[in-house]
Amino acid sequence: MNNVIYYLAAEGSEHLPLESGNSILLPKMYDLVWSIIPFAIILLIFAKFVLPKYSEMLQEREDRIEGGLKRAKAQQAEAKAALEKYNAQLADARAEAAEIREQARERGKQIEAEAKTNAEEESRRIVANGEKQLEASRSQVVTELRSEMGQNSINLAEKILGGELSDASKKSSTIDGFLSELDSVAPAGK
Repeated sequence: MNNVIYYLAAEGSEHLPLESGNSILLPKMYDLVWSIIPFAIILLIFAKFVLPKYSEMLQEREDRIEGGLKRAKAQQAEAKAALEKYNAQLADARAEAAEIREQARERGKQIEAEAKTNAEEESRRIVANGEKQLEASRSQVVTELRSEMGQNSINLAEKILGGELSDASKKSSTIDGFLSELDSVAPAGK
């Protein structure tokens, strides 16, 4: 190194390079110039090519995130609307089912009342028919009994009187008299 110093001193320079001293904080001017030029070139290249791509990528990512959030909000709103619609339909269906049940109950009561009315009418009709048949049977039995009793009374009267009652008017008056006596005796016997 001493050779370099002697060489530079021999050329006639008044100051030697290391004589003035080096500043630790401030480099020499030639180092600053040669450092700033490549830095500026790299900075320009970076600003021209890299930063636009990076900002475009960030913008694209931001748009995707915002779009995803908007889609999520829209889907959430759709889901909420669908849920409200479903709940409304469910409430309508429940109300309709309750109305149908109530109508079925009313119809059941109406059918029951109709069946009861029909049964009562049928019962009355059967009782009325039975009473008519009973009355007809009773009338028939009474008529048969009257004629048998009339015949029996004539037979008894013939036996008692010893002769035959031949006259029809006498027969009928005898029978009528006997039956009227029988009718007056029968209620007392009841």
